[in-house]
Amino acid sequence: MKVIDIIQQSEKTVFSFELLPPLKGQKADKLYRTIDELIEYNPQYINITTHRDEVEFRELPGGLMQKRTVRKRPGTVAIAAAIQHTYHIPVVPHIVCGGFSREETENILIDLNFLGINNVLALRGDGLKSESFFTPEREGHSNAKELVEQIVNLKQGKYLDPEIKNTAALDFCIGVAGYPEKHYEAPNIDIDLQNLKEKVEAGADYIVTQMFFDNQKYYDFVDRCRAIGITVPIIPGIKPLAMMNQITVLPKLFSIDIPEAFAREVRKCKTNDEARAAGTEWAIVQARDLIAHKVPCLHIYTYGISDNTRQIAKAVI
Repeated sequence: MKVIDIIQQSEKTVFSFELLPPLKGQKADKLYRTIDELIEYNPQYINITTHRDEVEFRELPGGLMQKRTVRKRPGTVAIAAAIQHTYHIPVVPHIVCGGFSREETENILIDLNFLGINNVLALRGDGLKSESFFTPEREGHSNAKELVEQIVNLKQGKYLDPEIKNTAALDFCIGVAGYPEKHYEAPNIDIDLQNLKEKVEAGADYIVTQMFFDNQKYYDFVDRCRAIGITVPIIPGIKPLAMMNQITVLPKLFSIDIPEAFAREVRKCKTNDEARAAGTEWAIVQARDLIAHKVPCLHIYTYGISDNTRQIAKAVI
């Protein structure tokens, strides 16, 4: 079932969460345990992240440095298919521009179609850690709008090779990302919103937001979107704090603000367990308020940690 249909057919706020594929060399047992622990709360779909190749430098004997390209979390398509087959829950694999050519993207989408997966989240993705700015792959996409356009072309049976005959249309529901506190590369909120509108006009069916810790940021964001003619559902994404250092790490990584009241509570914590408890309670308050405002879906970024997500779901679902 498509995410947009789930949202439109539901009379109340639904619940979804996001997982990371296992690290290369590890089994999927931990991922399955996370799903097992959350399944009783009736998640309507599960997002699976995609990770590009990374460049590493390894010191060799004699002091020389060897450059290596590695993908630390392969298997997004396979694990997405396994989850959908095992749990009979729609999965939403992330499709990213960074690290992939248009041809590779097309082949991934063809594989997903063969596997019965018809939901994707289209993202530009991050640049390499060694890059100051995002650099697309050769013959790759520069931004998520271009990626959405490619997926829409496949929905119309238009493949990259114009000589292919009798092409099959690949019918995907397309989600895109929105940033209540502005994408870190956007010069201002107005340009960021215009970029979002272009992704929607290109064919996106819904928006899921970057994490935020102040619900008013989300409500203001929705109002701004509606004011410029964005009418698709806007799903709030929240993340329960899991460790003490995330109070400083998350703002740096995602260009988000931590409300002073929340930061003050976390600074009182002496251990990660105390910080996690404070983060879970803050997320529960956020979730209850969002549900009271009748958001279409509550999307939780778990990053593979299920206990705090389970507590949030138990408190509000």
